[in-house]
Amino acid sequence: MTEHDFRPNIYDTTLEKGSVTWESPSNIALVKYWGKKKDQIPENPSISFTLNHCKTITTLEFTKKGDHNHFEFEVYLDGEKKDDFKPKIQTFFERIEVYLPFLKQYQFIIKTENTFPHSSGIASSASGMSALALCLMSVEKQLIKSDVIVGAVEDGINEVYFNQKASFLARLGSGSACRSIEGDLIVWGKTKSIEGSTDLFGIKYPYKVHENFKGFQDTILLVDKGEKQVSSTVGHNLMHNHPYAQNRFEQAHQNIENLKDILELGDLKAFNALVESEALTLHAMMLTSMPYFILMKPNTLEIINKIWEFREKTGLHISFTLDAGANVHVLYPKRESQEILQFIESELVDFCQNGHYICDQIGFGAELINIE
Repeated sequence: MTEHDFRPNIYDTTLEKGSVTWESPSNIALVKYWGKKKDQIPENPSISFTLNHCKTITTLEFTKKGDHNHFEFEVYLDGEKKDDFKPKIQTFFERIEVYLPFLKQYQFIIKTENTFPHSSGIASSASGMSALALCLMSVEKQLIKSDVIVGAVEDGINEVYFNQKASFLARLGSGSACRSIEGDLIVWGKTKSIEGSTDLFGIKYPYKVHENFKGFQDTILLVDKGEKQVSSTVGHNLMHNHPYAQNRFEQAHQNIENLKDILELGDLKAFNALVESEALTLHAMMLTSMPYFILMKPNTLEIINKIWEFREKTGLHISFTLDAGANVHVLYPKRESQEILQFIESELVDFCQNGHYICDQIGFGAELINIE
């Protein structure tokens, strides 16, 4: 598919007003995407676990208006008006208008809330932008009732096209958001290892996955709940002219190739090694960029060392991954959760800010809550 496949020819139904609510999860990359080209195209492929409990719930209310010259919307978080969110939504609407030409025809009220604390240090851009993209797709689905686009069926848009376009749109708001539409493993970025992979949207991982990885757990240790030291946009841009960028991009392709065998065979030891290497490579890219940044905190390193010591001592299959910050995602199979959770609570929680952590697990994507 190309970008042009997501441009509708006509809308053959009119809507005066309505409301739609979606909930969409966050995700955590196992192989990281770091660096992007124009139009939110990734420099390298990535693969992620979709989470289950860390979600954004977004309600989009829309009313038809007479003036079609500009975007008109308000944004609320937890019932409080958030004008500081508007520039990002404005940019998002400008990027996607060619694919959703109805945007200037409606006044929108965007009401959003997270199942995790907004100040937790967990990035809400993936869950938030994917939830909004899904709401907008539900509006478009109501506007299209006939076979006027690729992927449409006799009575409207089919599920495959709906999810692909929602992922495509979400990507234009936040790159990683394209991996939050479905679950449980999502690949984004063209790579020869994964049939059907594309830079345009995320796809469900198409190959066999061993039972060892079903119901995988992710306990998120909130080491630093403050604002990001470096925004994602700035961080990705630092990969331009980075001395190690090309080697990193090649490494990501190779790691996805290696992960295929790991996932099929259920090799938890190899999984731990690959995922931890990916996390540390992401931080190495920031350490060696110009300007350079240290995203970890002392407690991040304390937690990593504790995990390594515990794994060596017990033989349990515990590992960590990191986002572009100080927080630690502790990954482990469900069958070992009792012992590992006990270790987390007794040994690791003390390194969290105010003792805060979140228990999550692998999930299966977004869900439509209501449509009126």
